[in-house]
This record gives sequence, structure tokens and C-alpha cells, in this order.
Amino acid sequence: MSETIKFEKKLPIKAKYDIIVCGGGVAGVAAAVSAAKRGCSVLLIEKSCILGGLATLGLINTFVPMCNGRGKQIIFGLAEKWLREGAKYGCDKIPEEWENGEPKEPTNVRYIQRYSPYIFALQLTEELQSSGADLLFDCVACEPVMEGKICRGVITQSKAGLEYYSCRMLIDVTGDCDILRRAGVPTVVGESFSTYVGQMISLESCAKALEEKDISKALGKIAGGEINYFEEDHQTDISMRLGLSTEKISNYLIRNQIEILEKLQSSDRFERDVVRLPMMPQIRTTSHLLGDYTFSEQDAYKHFEDSVCAINHFGRRGVLFEVPLRALCRGDYPNILTAGRSASAAGYGWDILRVIPPAILTGQAAGEAAYLALHSSTGISGINIKKLQTNLERENVMVHFPDDYISSED
Repeated sequence: MSETIKFEKKLPIKAKYDIIVCGGGVAGVAAAVSAAKRGCSVLLIEKSCILGGLATLGLINTFVPMCNGRGKQIIFGLAEKWLREGAKYGCDKIPEEWENGEPKEPTNVRYIQRYSPYIFALQLTEELQSSGADLLFDCVACEPVMEGKICRGVITQSKAGLEYYSCRMLIDVTGDCDILRRAGVPTVVGESFSTYVGQMISLESCAKALEEKDISKALGKIAGGEINYFEEDHQTDISMRLGLSTEKISNYLIRNQIEILEKLQSSDRFERDVVRLPMMPQIRTTSHLLGDYTFSEQDAYKHFEDSVCAINHFGRRGVLFEVPLRALCRGDYPNILTAGRSASAAGYGWDILRVIPPAILTGQAAGEAAYLALHSSTGISGINIKKLQTNLERENVMVHFPDDYISSED
């Protein structure tokens, strides 16, 4: 029998907020910004020192296609706004066909954008500060404080030690459902491939950048495990359930970092350098919510009465979806929400929701839903869906895709 200790500590309430958002990835920032602009007092808690999560720290710096592949834009809202702003200062361009908005003529060119991850992180900080939300960097959301199935606040760990912040609504966008799991909310453990990709420069790439007058050409890829886009070649001796064990995460990072070092040892040290390594595990899923609805790839072309956004399949042209609010919450936990890659989804449906544009839109919807629940003095499942949809549409979110976007070719 293992030894145990008993730990007790009385914590005063450091501050009270309407909404606490745990996790500063793109979904978390979208949720915090949306709620704060509605007049809610909002605290966003982020364990690192920049915002963006996998979209910045994790070097997954691509707005995947936000159109149907035939010239019709599907994803708008904060995703559209941030894509456009990210293109202002970074070195990558929006495709020419999309520079001035949706093309007048049908096109097979996808509406996609790569961006500078660190510049984008700075822009997210500016966006959050402008919204009026409070932000705690270098602070870990450790434990929810529950009263039955109601969350009353969050205990944090930071330079100040343990502190307690109270809230009326909680949005867990840690990406791993860390707070939801500790609150007892039902979740599903997922599987991840061993991916570890950084960025490097070389004399050759710098010469190319100088010749083409494009600094982005100076950046190349260096990887540990060579997992391609379709996630093939995963090492069979590595567990695919990586994320819920400190030991497994550490072993995954150690192995991939050693693999990169071994590759560098066989090259000329004066001809190349590593400029960025991912500063968080590039693990796509550890666990996600088991919500009132589980989104899946079989939901293609379905309309939902409680839809909060329309999205497109980023890998297949013409395939459209709507995301129901029920995939972001559970009725039996009335003041808790999630968004992004920890939303309730199964199979490849989860992959469709995890990428940056849908993560932003579901985060935006979570923030709007939390505001409306507080404004209406009800739980999430009791809010007026039509009112929520109207509010989102006013923020330029497509809630329902037009049926005439569905093609017989699909």
C-alpha cells in the first residue's frame, strides 16, 4: 500500500470574476475576448508566457482552409478577423484570390494563411488587453472548487503560491480538459501520434531568402519522429495515450529532442542553426469532453437547432458541418463549458474541430454562451439558443451554412 499525506490550506478569495477561462490558446482567447466585450468580468489563466497555445508555442501556425474549396467562405467571426490581422505583420500572404474577400468567381484556391507564430502571439495579447479581460501569465490553473456539480472557482499555482479565484462560469480550454476532469466531468481519453517539429535555418535557406527577398524562405523544418500529415510512421514502441501521464509526456519529449540532436550532430555546425523548438507538447488530444452531443464526421451537411457555427472540412472540398452547443457542455454541469480540441467529438470529427479556425469559433461561442447564461440567470443548457445565434451572427459568425452550398459533386 502506497504512503499518503493529507494536505490542507485555507485560501482567501484573491478576486471574484463572472467568468474564468483556463487556458490561453486561440479558443481561450476567443472565449475571454467575446465575454469581456459583453461587459463580463473575465480572468484568463495561462501557464506559459505567451498566448496562442499550439498555434504559437506549438508552432502549428496555419489557418487551415476557411472555405468550401469552391470559392465560398464558410468560417468568419474572430477567425476571419485574426487571419486578416495576422497577415498584416507576418511574412506570409493571403492567397491573391482572397486578398479582398470572397472571390467574385468560383475558385479551387483555398482560403488559407500561414503566419508568424510569435508575432501572432503578441497580437493576441493586444486583442485580449483591448477587450478588458484580465490575464495571468506564468500561472497554472490547478484545481476547480466544486459545490456539487457547480464550479465556484479555481485554485492556481504561481510565484505567489496557491491562490483562489472565484467565478460564476468556468470555461476550460486547457486543450486537455484538465479542469473538467478534476471537477468530475465525464471525459474521453484520446490518442496522439508522436509529433515533434521545430524550425531551423541554414546558409542555403538564408541565401534563398535573400535572393527572393522573403524572410519566410529562411525557415526550414527539423523533426524528431518523422510523422507525416497523415500521421503515418508513428513509432510502435511509443504509447499513443501520451497526455495524461507526466512520465509519458517527458519520455516523448526526451526521445524527440535526442533524435533532433542526433540529426544535428551529422551536419556542419557553421552552416545551420535551430531557431525554434515547440515550447509545449505537440500532442493533439489527451482527453476531451463527453458532452450532451458528440460531434462526428457523419454530421456532414446536417443542420442543428442549437448550432453555434458553420465550419468546413479542411481536407475535403465541399464538405460542410455545423457545431451544436451541446458539444461544448453538459446539462448536469450547468456553469462549465469547453471549446476547441477538448470539445465533445469522435473519430475524425475530433480532428475537424481541433484545428485553428474551428477552435476560435467554438471559443467565441463559449464566451457568448457564458455571457448569455449569466445575463439570463440560467445554466448553459437553459439559454435562449435563438438569442445566442443572433448575437453570434452580429459578430459575423455563419451559424447555418446555406443549403445551396451543397453540391452533387460532394
